[in-house]
Amino acid sequence: MFTTVESFIKEYQQESKTTQQLLDALTDASLQQPQAEGYRPLGYIAWHLVHTDRGMLLGTGLKFEAPSAASQPPSEAAVIADAYRATTAAIIEAVRTQLTDAKLQEVVNMFGMQWTISETLFAYIKHEIHHRGQLTILMRQAGLPVIGAYGPAKEQWANIGMPIPAI
Repeated sequence: MFTTVESFIKEYQQESKTTQQLLDALTDASLQQPQAEGYRPLGYIAWHLVHTDRGMLLGTGLKFEAPSAASQPPSEAAVIADAYRATTAAIIEAVRTQLTDAKLQEVVNMFGMQWTISETLFAYIKHEIHHRGQLTILMRQAGLPVIGAYGPAKEQWANIGMPIPAI
């Protein structure tokens, strides 16, 4: 959990940087990549990373600008990437100006459970990582390159002078 506002900001900046790199690699055509019959396509998952910020974080009392969760995913990848960039900047500013280290220990009702704001921020980052994993799989299926979040992706091994691990 986070004990300081700055520790959350530092972690979120790192995680959102990785997410932003993936969103910047999307193409308009890739947004239609399906998961499976009856499931939402890549574009929906990408857009969820932009608007999901509102649900969990608004429950902490934070106020910031972000697209509505009821909005439809844009058909242009650049619009999604730019919206994510703006939303993450708004979140960081809101956390920096609206929370204090002491406030992180306040309890809020989150999904019918009692969580501290610190726990909520931690869960929010894990939620983003979960959807980023879905995004990378769909990007591979769409033929797009991906980046490694916690180690090199297949395409990155050569860039660091190492052989690609055997299958």
